[in-house]
Amino acid sequence: MPYYRDYGFVLAVGMTLKELMLSVFAKAADITSGGRQMPGHFGSRRLRIVTGSSPVTTQVPHAVGIALSAKMKNEKLVAYTSFGEGSSNQGDFHEGCNFAGVHKLPVIFMCQNNQYAISVPAHRQLGGRVCDRAIGYGFPGVRVDGNDPLEVYRTVKEARQRAIAGEGPTLIEAMVYRLSPHSTSDNDMAYRTKEEVEEHRKRDGLPRFKQYLIDCGIWSEEADEELNQTIRKLLDEATDEADRAPFPAPEDALLHVYADDAPEGGY
Repeated sequence: MPYYRDYGFVLAVGMTLKELMLSVFAKAADITSGGRQMPGHFGSRRLRIVTGSSPVTTQVPHAVGIALSAKMKNEKLVAYTSFGEGSSNQGDFHEGCNFAGVHKLPVIFMCQNNQYAISVPAHRQLGGRVCDRAIGYGFPGVRVDGNDPLEVYRTVKEARQRAIAGEGPTLIEAMVYRLSPHSTSDNDMAYRTKEEVEEHRKRDGLPRFKQYLIDCGIWSEEADEELNQTIRKLLDEATDEADRAPFPAPEDALLHVYADDAPEGGY
């Protein structure tokens, strides 16, 4: 249950650039919705990604429900859901955490704290830390440097091991920073300074991890440039293919809406 900014996550678990572009262009071959959903509302039966919705945090109780199903069926399955720190102030978050804590469900709550809910800074959203909210629901909450991929990996791995062992949920608060404006229409300089952004840019996890790999002798600037060229080529190909792909037929808007073919007496 990723939330709608998790392009990196869904690519990491197996969605393709072409699949994402088909969604962006609202084409018939879009695996998420056949071209009927907004971009970023990921969904893939093949990859077990459940399609999200526009209201923030609705994916949290969905993840908890899937975790409950796994426990009832005795399946070795862990539900994972992600959201921003602004979402942790929504009722869905608290209801989901409470239910998961009571029933010790196998679910990982990943809060990506980028320190701004659109234009509202974290200190005006929260009276404490997101991770500490887990205490009230009876399970561990962990704060981690979200710019350190190895530390994030270790923390998520431990949370998964706990869930598989029947020890219940974990809330992870990954501390990051939103370097760009919230959207193309957002004047972020109206509520923060350029100096603040530049200070956080120095902690950006991508260049830091790249340098770490170079220092370890398993990466190089040449390999990095080659990778960038490969990615650009893949992006261009995916964009061109999606742009040329056919749009859905107008009548497809009625698919999966009405139970025209339902058996007598309904479902």
